[in-house]
This record gives sequence, structure tokens and C-alpha cells, in this order.
Amino acid sequence: NEEVAASTSSRSPSPSLSNEAADALLIWPGISDPSGNVSEDIKIILSSIQQISIAIKDIQRSNKDILGRLTSIEAHLTELDERLTVAEARFVALTSTVSELRSQLDDQENRARRNNIRVLGFPEGVEQGNPSKFLEEALSTILKLPAGTDLSIERAHRSLAPRPAPGQRPRPFIIKLLRFPVKELLLRSARELGMLQWEGHKILLFPDLSKALQDRHQQLLPAKKILRDKSIKYGLFYPATLCVTYKGLTLSFGSAEEVEKF
Repeated sequence: NEEVAASTSSRSPSPSLSNEAADALLIWPGISDPSGNVSEDIKIILSSIQQISIAIKDIQRSNKDILGRLTSIEAHLTELDERLTVAEARFVALTSTVSELRSQLDDQENRARRNNIRVLGFPEGVEQGNPSKFLEEALSTILKLPAGTDLSIERAHRSLAPRPAPGQRPRPFIIKLLRFPVKELLLRSARELGMLQWEGHKILLFPDLSKALQDRHQQLLPAKKILRDKSIKYGLFYPATLCVTYKGLTLSFGSAEEVEKF
């Protein structure tokens, strides 16, 4: 029993100590029961206080370091947020610029094709190596142009696609005319005559447009059909503006959705 009591006494504060002293002994194991030597006890207490002070300073130093890191992170995040805002604004501006440049490039491409006509339906090989001469004669005949009409074909060639196999759709001719009025004459004559035939082959004439502009015209086809069904007069103007005349008013539309709302 005495051994058990001694063991318990070595692990627990003396009952004679105050509650505060007992708590201190439990928190800081360096503090022991009073030895009876006041001078020695004071040294132990001062040593313990010094160790506690060092520990507190270490904690303060760590907190200061953490606070500094948090401040640095916040500043970095603020900088990143500002840079992201600038980048987003620049992206929007660049997107607008690219769209504008693409539109200008497409416009230049179509203006370069201003005197061009695309002719579909002639079988492969009928030109016999001289497409300009063949088309001069064939178009004058099927369009019933006045005798002696000079088409002034600068050059003509098949599209640059690979030569199709027998039985496949022939490549179209692309014709560059020297004079724009001749192009208008050919397209107008084709519209007035309606269906064109050459030795049993259906021939079609179209303006030679860029792929982007062809797509825009394609999107207007449903609207044009609606206008035709309702016998409403309309016209398609460059680049892709649909002008509608209705009840004495002429309105312009840039998309099929606008026409459908009308």
C-alpha cells in the first residue's frame, strides 16, 4: 500500500497545493512538488517560466509567419484576379477584332470574285482542253444571246476538286469575265429562261461566292420560299441582305429569323 501511495504521489500534485498550482504541474511537467528548499524551488519556477516564455515566442513567431503567408496569398490572389479581368477584356476585344477581320477578308474574297460565274451541269471532258472557247459557244447558244455577243471570258477552268469517276457529278466550271455587265447579262438571261438544257444535261448558273457567303445565302432559302408562297416581292442584295417590298414598304432583313418574325 505504501508503494502504491508513493507511486500515486509521484504522478499527481500534492493535495496541499492550490488548484492553480496543481493545474500548472499538470500542464508543465517541469514543475514539481516543492522541495522544501525555497531557493531551489524559485530557480525551478524561473526556469519553467523561461521555457514557457520561449514556447510562447515560438508560437508568436509561427503565427506571424502564417499571417505573412496569408497576406502574401491574398495579395497574389488579388493580382491574379486583376490579371484575369484584364485578360478577359482583352479576349473579348480580340474576338471582336478577329470577327471583324474575318468579315473584311470574306468581303475582299467576294469582291475578287465579282466578275466570276459558276456553271454546273456540263459533263467532264466536253471542253476538250479549251474551256474558254467551249463555254463562249455553249453559253451563247443555251442562253439565246444575240449573235455576235462578246462574252469576254478572261479565263475558265473546272473547280480544283479531283476529277470524278464515271457516273459521278461533274465538276463545275468557274468563269472569270472581263466585264461585270456581261456577268449580269448571263445571270439575268438564265433567270428569264428558267430551266437550261444542253444535250440533255441540266445547266445551272450561279454567282461565284465564298463558302461563308454561300452558307449565309443558304440560311435565307426558307425565308425566300415563304415569301414566294405568299407572292411577296423580294430581292437578295450583296452580301446577304434580303429586301422585301410589302404594302408599299421596302424592308431589309439580314437573317431568316428576322423575315419569319416579319
